Amino acid sequence: MSDSDREFDIVVWGATGVAGRLLAEYLAGQYPPEDLDLALGGRNEAKLEGIEADILAEADAWDEIPIVLGDATEPESLREMAGRTQVVATTVGPYTKYGTPLVGACIEEGTDYCDLTGEVNWIREVVDEYHDDAVAAETRIVNSCGFDSVPADIGTLMVQTFAREEFGAPCERVRILVESASGGVSGGTLASFTELFEAASSDPVARETLRNPYSLAPPGERDGPDRGEQRLARKDDLSSEWTAPSPMAAVNERVVRRSNALLDYPYSREFTCNEVIPTGRSLVGAASSGAIAGGIGLFGAAMSVGPLRRGLSRYVFPDPGEGPSERQMEKGHFSIRVIGRGTGADGEFTVEAEFGVDLDPGYGGTARMLGESAMCLLHDEVDSPLEGGVLTPASGIGMPLVDRLRDVGFTATVAEADD
Repeated sequence: MSDSDREFDIVVWGATGVAGRLLAEYLAGQYPPEDLDLALGGRNEAKLEGIEADILAEADAWDEIPIVLGDATEPESLREMAGRTQVVATTVGPYTKYGTPLVGACIEEGTDYCDLTGEVNWIREVVDEYHDDAVAAETRIVNSCGFDSVPADIGTLMVQTFAREEFGAPCERVRILVESASGGVSGGTLASFTELFEAASSDPVARETLRNPYSLAPPGERDGPDRGEQRLARKDDLSSEWTAPSPMAAVNERVVRRSNALLDYPYSREFTCNEVIPTGRSLVGAASSGAIAGGIGLFGAAMSVGPLRRGLSRYVFPDPGEGPSERQMEKGHFSIRVIGRGTGADGEFTVEAEFGVDLDPGYGGTARMLGESAMCLLHDEVDSPLEGGVLTPASGIGMPLVDRLRDVGFTATVAEADD
């Protein structure tokens, strides 16, 4: 959307949380006030003023950053906030608990929206309840604009765009390889993870969402050739490496499949994708993949048992609002490799993309991914036929996000793979 009468360009909703603070710091540090009307949003004025003071001490170009008060449990305050800005970038989770009223408020006010959710059950709820309304309002509701699921979704888009341009055909198979990822985990992230398991224990729609690999596709199109995320150690035929399950696959794979469906299947209806962790080609790699698979399986089993889940949440996980140390974030990095294979007029081809940055994936990296997603929405830098709806990074923004992320330090390359 573009509405020059709005008071703000972007409101960072949830600026007092770990992720929200990093997002606000990033935007204020990257863009001067003459290029961005930024505001901090939340319910605690004193904490927001503290965040503002800290940012102003670091960002010399800014004299003040306005504060917008609201409450995630008071829809009227959310509508008032959404009506004052062109874009809302929200980090307030768990989204299953706090996210839905804000989506409704943004659609009512015609305000574009982006978040960093990895709660696939909640995305399904929003798709079912709000997609048609967002289409009618020509409002972009773009979920999963952080580590979940920009690297997987945009990396796949890069591979498929290159394949179609160079070979005249898409890749029928894509493998998303989490080559490396190092960083900390906050209490808010773990609270969202816990909320996903809690919902699956009692909500049949949430269980179906996790069971069906195509659960985020439009109604009537929720089936296809994919069998779902990898559960065990496996020798991969595209990378020729041993691979283990990826804990992010449950959301990232579904987001990629939704992108394909929303864009009217440019990857083809027979397209399949899996996200995995590569461990190497040797016997050590085989053993490592088995150990990772076993550890993820045990953790998932523990989180599926109510008393164990609640015990971990109460006594082991950090509280919401607590995050990794500065040292952990400074040493963070991630690298994602995406391999696609297809068949063109001259035979089989393989395309490979690299996507990553030397920043903590869930915090420094996510702040830039979410911040640049918001900037794309603000300036209508969108390569998509879709003017509204509950969208994904690839279907709601597309390749302009790649250009912006390259400009702020990300590696984002794609080429035909060597034989």
